[in-house]
Amino acid sequence: MVNYMARFIQAEATKGSQKWIQKLVNGKQQLLDSLIESNNFVSENDHIQWLSPLKEDGYAEYRDEACLNLFGVNLKAYSLGDFWPKNGPQWDALGKSASGKLFLVEAKSHIPELISNLKASNQASTDKILGSLKQVRERFGSKTDFDWSRTFYQYANRLAHVDLLRKNGLSAYLLFVYFVNDREMNGPKTSDEWKGAIQLVHCCLGLRERLLKNSVADIFIDVRDL
Repeated sequence: MVNYMARFIQAEATKGSQKWIQKLVNGKQQLLDSLIESNNFVSENDHIQWLSPLKEDGYAEYRDEACLNLFGVNLKAYSLGDFWPKNGPQWDALGKSASGKLFLVEAKSHIPELISNLKASNQASTDKILGSLKQVRERFGSKTDFDWSRTFYQYANRLAHVDLLRKNGLSAYLLFVYFVNDREMNGPKTSDEWKGAIQLVHCCLGLRERLLKNSVADIFIDVRDL
């Protein structure tokens, strides 16, 4: 059963990454699937069912237990509640393949969307988040002194949640979908512009691409194809 406390109905978006991810999931799934396949995350015979944001579901976005319920999974070894307080990442899109692979999507259409800072509701929540981020950065071998709760916090918390799913033995993948040529948002005109910004994020967080490639993919989509 879906926990509707963590299910958020959205209007049909008129601009930005939300607009493009809605169009992608509801009309161009094959384009997205082919790019996921090119990253060797799924075979051509392993069909992906996109679970959100679906037009018939009010373009709803999911977080926390509602996300796990939508996937139909339980975290038996390491619980979500012990790992993160309520109001965790609200995913731009969610998909599940026939073989049980889970795809969690964060979409961007302009570079300032990469920037965010931790804003927890209380000190207990802050402490829990900081403790989990410390564990994740250690597992990814980050040696930097850069504060994962600052500047690129959203990237860090998305990575942390996919890592939690994988710790529970689930085949989970984090997809960053970067839209190109969103002129209304003054977004990058080429994938190379995005790649420069992404490299900065990885450098600051102390992430090595060889340790990300089995679970994280950067996908570039020109909005003119949507």
